Amino acid sequence: MSRVKAWVRAARPRTLPLSISGIVTAAGLAMYYGSFDPTIFVLSLLTTIGFQVTSNFANDYGDGVKGTDNEDRIGPQRALQSGSLSPAVLKKGIIISVIVDVALVLALLYVTFGSGQWGWFLVFLLLAALSIWAAIRYTVGDSAYGYRGLGDVFVFLFFGLVGVLGALFLHAKSIPPLSVLMGIAIGALSVGVLNLNNLRDLASDKKAGKNTLVVKLGFALAKRYHMALMLLALLCTTLFLVVTYSSGMEFFTLLAFLPIGAHAWRVKRAKDSFSIDPELKKLALSTFLLALLFYFSYNNFL
Repeated sequence: MSRVKAWVRAARPRTLPLSISGIVTAAGLAMYYGSFDPTIFVLSLLTTIGFQVTSNFANDYGDGVKGTDNEDRIGPQRALQSGSLSPAVLKKGIIISVIVDVALVLALLYVTFGSGQWGWFLVFLLLAALSIWAAIRYTVGDSAYGYRGLGDVFVFLFFGLVGVLGALFLHAKSIPPLSVLMGIAIGALSVGVLNLNNLRDLASDKKAGKNTLVVKLGFALAKRYHMALMLLALLCTTLFLVVTYSSGMEFFTLLAFLPIGAHAWRVKRAKDSFSIDPELKKLALSTFLLALLFYFSYNNFL
């Protein structure tokens, strides 16, 4: 395998649609509240992609050096696991990725706040630093929170509340209370993707000592937890659309819950981890579809 292909594998492009779903949803909210800024939108997308790539590099490195990514794991081989990148090289990649992240964050915050709102500039700089820390510490280090069953909490916070509401604030300079519903919806679906990943890797994680929430709950309870996450996302999205009803076009957003509902039914009937693996991509893309439909419903596209 060429070095370029190895880095692309480590970056995990298929995770990117889910990672930017919160930014796209925030843009839809900004459209609704009349405060959309295209430059902020583009820079937010680039920054979030940077964070996700950093997270993927770190996840590959952390699970690789701990031996969690091994022959028992279901799913595609990771770069470190396959030997296409060495630990030292991948660690350098993480450092370079963080440098790129910082540059993107500074550009985004300068465009958003300029030189006259240093208070908010520093607040969001701190949030960005926490995001980078969370991206790396999920699997890296002796106290990696992903190994202690806390991954779900961090994904909900950073993919949902911080991702959606933080990005909305950059556009609107405020967070209308109702917008929290969409932050919860995207957060719940993002946690659902992580839950599927952990359901798939239940046996190998348990063997390697990675105590995810799925390992703690067990297969059956983790599936019920998954159903609750899907229902929470549906209820929050529907409530937002009903309360903010205008033309009715925004209800096209709910079409995304058709594939999500079909997905939930397949997960409910799943008997083993092997049948879970195909559902990761389906839920991630369905979440992205939800974000796109939500955005375009307020962009006079539908």
